[in-house]
Amino acid sequence: MLRLGTTVLGVADVERAMRFWSEALGLVEDPEWASETWRTLAHPGGAHALGLMRSESPAEPKPRLHLDLYTDTADEQRAEVERLIGLGAQRVDWKHYPPEPDFVVLADPDDNLFCVVDLSNAPSGG
Repeated sequence: MLRLGTTVLGVADVERAMRFWSEALGLVEDPEWASETWRTLAHPGGAHALGLMRSESPAEPKPRLHLDLYTDTADEQRAEVERLIGLGAQRVDWKHYPPEPDFVVLADPDDNLFCVVDLSNAPSGG
């Protein structure tokens, strides 16, 4: 039976990405398949959460696939955005926001875009 496995992000610096995403999401490295070009991050209970693969191609400016990270309130969203920026994320000048967005677009240290969503304000329009 086919099932969805690990979401994988292409990154230029596997070690840097591992540090960022581990801190951002409270994940731990699963050393089973660790290599110079690959890391698997897992929830502390053991379930795989995110794969990091070295990539030679640049991050997409408007990716078709991205991560949404959820918060429950606008205050939590603001606090998490600031925490992630402190870890190395960057604000993105996103020109595609709907009129009253429930999400903030950030870029990780490898310029992969992701969103921090305030579920109390969801869904976004458009």
